[in-house]
Amino acid sequence: MNFPPVFVLLTAVVLWPLLCSRTRSILLVGAPLVVLSQIPFLREGTEWTVPFLLYEVSPFVVDPLRLTFGFAFALVTVVAAVYAFHHKDPREQAAALLYAAGAQGVVFAGDLLSLVIFWELMAVASTFIVWRGGRSDSAAVGFRYLILHLLGGSLLLGGILFHFAESGSLAVEALSGGWTVGKTMMLAGILVNAGMPPLHTWIPDAYPKGTVTGSVFLSAFSTKTAVFALAVLFPGWEVLLYLGIAMTLWGVYYAVLANDIRLILAYHIISQVGYMVAAIGAGGDLGINAASAHAFNNLLYKTLMFMAAGCVLYTVGKTKLTDLGGLAPQMKAVVLLYLIGGASISGFPLFNGFVSKAMILESAKFAGGYSAYYLLVFAAIGTFLSVGIKLPYYTWFYKAKTPLQASRPIPKNMLWAMGILAFFCVAFGFEGLLFPILPFAMEGTFYTTYNVVEVLQLSLFTFVVFWYFRHGILGKAKIVLDVDWFYRRPAPLAKKVFIGGVNRFFSRSQEVLDEMVAWTCRAARNPFVLLKPRVENR
Repeated sequence: MNFPPVFVLLTAVVLWPLLCSRTRSILLVGAPLVVLSQIPFLREGTEWTVPFLLYEVSPFVVDPLRLTFGFAFALVTVVAAVYAFHHKDPREQAAALLYAAGAQGVVFAGDLLSLVIFWELMAVASTFIVWRGGRSDSAAVGFRYLILHLLGGSLLLGGILFHFAESGSLAVEALSGGWTVGKTMMLAGILVNAGMPPLHTWIPDAYPKGTVTGSVFLSAFSTKTAVFALAVLFPGWEVLLYLGIAMTLWGVYYAVLANDIRLILAYHIISQVGYMVAAIGAGGDLGINAASAHAFNNLLYKTLMFMAAGCVLYTVGKTKLTDLGGLAPQMKAVVLLYLIGGASISGFPLFNGFVSKAMILESAKFAGGYSAYYLLVFAAIGTFLSVGIKLPYYTWFYKAKTPLQASRPIPKNMLWAMGILAFFCVAFGFEGLLFPILPFAMEGTFYTTYNVVEVLQLSLFTFVVFWYFRHGILGKAKIVLDVDWFYRRPAPLAKKVFIGGVNRFFSRSQEVLDEMVAWTCRAARNPFVLLKPRVENR
């Protein structure tokens, strides 16, 4: 059992073309289940070394931080596979397994070369999931997604090469000392995958465009592997504290404005990853534990919420809040399970998000003072407003202008998957279950009177404000421009100049060239004809 988990998933992908449809669905669940059962038995301190050219690389290393992320990825892969069991698209299934394999490869990579190889494997596999979205714009969205991931991967690879030239080391370990070209490029490349603005648009662009099941897989791995890479390479780098705070506020702001339920959840990925990045910047055992705990919890409740959004899309074929409403009587189980996820992401007591968010706030206050603390609290208010109240209210409870009717029942496996995640969202709200899986030992409790009362007071205040303005806060069915403003607004002018103008230029050039060729032919046949005046036919 003490071998790389990525081998199991890659073997499944290799066997994929040889299997029938039902066997593929079973293997989609079975291969990640083998990985999940294997990870608790991996021995800490294990390291495989393989000769490569004149050097040795370590494609498999086991330590507590890697075990935490590996277990989290394996768990969410199993549940996502259960959710997708009914979906018989072999290409999306294979890409999903390959995507999960890349994530496991990154987590257990002990050298930077192995890490970047699996990093790019994730980029390619996830792009195929985007392309399988079945929309008219899936190809364009997938190419935009791929371009940004290639940019991030190129920066990471370039940084690794510079770092190797500077230090002679390829080890995946905490980087100390001052800024260098290599470290800067590596950090920039990882932040692209983390969804750091302004190079974050691949998240809101691609995640809402996947299939019902594809978006669930997309939401799980890329950003969290970036969090792992930051935790292992850049722990305690103060700049990450402030970048993380900026991410939390940016994501929440656009989530409040967004109209599409999967777009709202996509923006909240940016915000939630911001909490993790801030905790890594705070550093220390508490900061790394906080980031790891929040990554683990986020994989549970955010996947659950994407699954609920997928159920809405599956049953009514719509995801815009302005087109929804009044679905609660038809989707009672989905509403209940989503609300568990909403309570978790909002940090309610007795749900898993409460513990990890309290850990992050404590680490941020210790490292950045009360300004960092209250900015993160402000972002938490926006989280509860947008995904704790606004999204469920306008999706399931608000009276729709046109009554909606579910067109088809939700497959049982989708509800089972959501139920499993909801159970874990409650179970890991107890510190006694969460703390043992973290990389460093934890003592004490975050269920203090101050923490509990603060959350309840802020949540009550936010709910009262929302309820007072509930009839005007829905907004209109518009596209909210993010940094894409810089290429959406100038697009008509750019199209007129660089497409229309260029086409006119080449068209006129072709006409002139045709006239020159005709003149040359006439002159070659009879040069004296050119002396006669040219008479046009009228």
